[in-house]
Amino acid sequence: MRITACHAATLRLNNAGACRNRRSNRAEHRAILQKEYILSFTELGLIKPLLETLANQGYETPTPIQAKAIPAILEGRDVVGLAQTGTGKTAAFTLPLLQRLHGGSGRGKDRVVRVLILSPTRELAAQIEKSVRDYGQKLSLRSTCVVGGVPIKRQQQAIRNGVDILVATPGRLEDLVSQKSVRLNNIETIVLDEADQMLDIGFMPAIRRILKLLPAKRQTLLFSATMPREIRKLSADYLNDPIEVTVATVAKTADKVTQSVMHLPADGKVNAMAKLCRTHPGKRIIVFSRTKRGADKIARKLNAENFGAAAIHGNKSQGQRTRALDAFKKGTMPVLIATDIAARGIDVPGVELVVNYDLPHVAESYVHRIGRTARAGASGLAISFCAPDEIKLLRAIERLIKMKIPALSADGSPLADSDVPQPPRAAKKADGGKPNNSRRRHRPRRRAA
Repeated sequence: MRITACHAATLRLNNAGACRNRRSNRAEHRAILQKEYILSFTELGLIKPLLETLANQGYETPTPIQAKAIPAILEGRDVVGLAQTGTGKTAAFTLPLLQRLHGGSGRGKDRVVRVLILSPTRELAAQIEKSVRDYGQKLSLRSTCVVGGVPIKRQQQAIRNGVDILVATPGRLEDLVSQKSVRLNNIETIVLDEADQMLDIGFMPAIRRILKLLPAKRQTLLFSATMPREIRKLSADYLNDPIEVTVATVAKTADKVTQSVMHLPADGKVNAMAKLCRTHPGKRIIVFSRTKRGADKIARKLNAENFGAAAIHGNKSQGQRTRALDAFKKGTMPVLIATDIAARGIDVPGVELVVNYDLPHVAESYVHRIGRTARAGASGLAISFCAPDEIKLLRAIERLIKMKIPALSADGSPLADSDVPQPPRAAKKADGGKPNNSRRRHRPRRRAA
C-alpha cells in the first residue's frame, strides 16, 4: 500500500498521541505506587458495579498490594506481585480482570476462555473461583474451576457451556487440553498464583508447556510469596517489561502471634500434641506435618483420644478434603492436620493455635504457616516442636525472622538460654578431620637389570 505524505503525518501524530497516553498512564501509575495511602477503591478507577459489590461485602480501603497492582493490571501491563498469603492479592488481580472482561463477552456457548488462572492446589483454585463469582456477581461473566481428584466429564460440560474465566490446576488443565476439551488460543491474560509453590510441587515443566500454547500477545501476571531463581527466570522468559510490586516481606511474622518452640525428642511429639489438645479444648488448631504419612499418623493418634482430627494432603480425594475443611470451619472437627502444599488456600477465621509438628526445610514456610492464625486483627498462638536433628532448621527460621523464638521444655515450662539444646556437632575423624594423604598409589618396584 502506498503511503502518502498526509497519511504518514497522520500516523506520526497517532503514534505520538499513543506514546503520550502510555507515558501519561505510566506517570499516573508511578504516582499511585509512590502514594502512601489509597483512601478508597474509587481512586483506583474501578467501575460502578464492582464498587457496589465491594461496598456490599464491607470492603472500605484497598490493601497495599491491591492499591499498587490494580492500576497496572487495568492498564494492561505485565505484573510481578510479591506478597504473602492473606494480603488481599486474589482481589488485586481478580477485580481489574473482571473490569477488563466486562462488556466484551459472547453469549452462552459462544463464550471463549479469555482469562486463565493457574493455582498449585485444588483448595486454592476453588477459593479463587469463588472470589471471581463473588466480586463479579453484578457482571454477566462466567467462570469455572477445573482440578484433579474429581470427575472430568462435569468439567468438560461446564467448558462447553461457555466460560470467560477458567481457574485450574496445571495437571488437570493439561488433561483437558490433550482431550481437546479446552482451547487456549483466545487467552488474553494468564495469572500464575503462588508461583513459588508450583515450583516446589514440580509444576514448572507443565507451566512452561502451557505458556507455549498461549497467544504471544497477552498479559501475564505472576504472584508469589518468594522469588527463587527459577521463578525469576520464568518472569524474564515470559513476561514483557513487567511492573514489580512488593509488599509485606515474607520475613515478617504477624504482630499478634505469640511464638514459642518446644524442645523434645522426636518420639515425644505425638504425646505433646495430645497434651496441647487437652489444654486448648474446642479451639481450632492447624497442625503442620512434613509428610502425608505423618499427617495420617497424627490424626489417628488424636482421634483415638477423641479429640476430633482430620488430615488433608495430596493422597486424599477431593471429597475427603472438602468434607474435612467443612467440618473444621464448622468446628465439628477442631483439629486439622495438613502438609504445606495442601494448606495453600485454607483461609479459616478463628484459628487460635498453629502447631509446627515438623519444622519446615524452607524457612519462609514458617511465616506462611503461622500466618494462619491472628487474622483480621485477632491474636493467635504458634508452637513449634523441635527435635535435636531439627535445631539447624530452627536457627535458619530465627535468622529469617530476625528474632529468637522463646524456648520451652517438653513439659511446657520456659527454658533458660543455657539449657537450650545446641545443634549436634559432626563427629571428628580420627586424624583430626584433615584429609588423609598418606596413602600412595601402589607402584610395582622396578627390578634391577
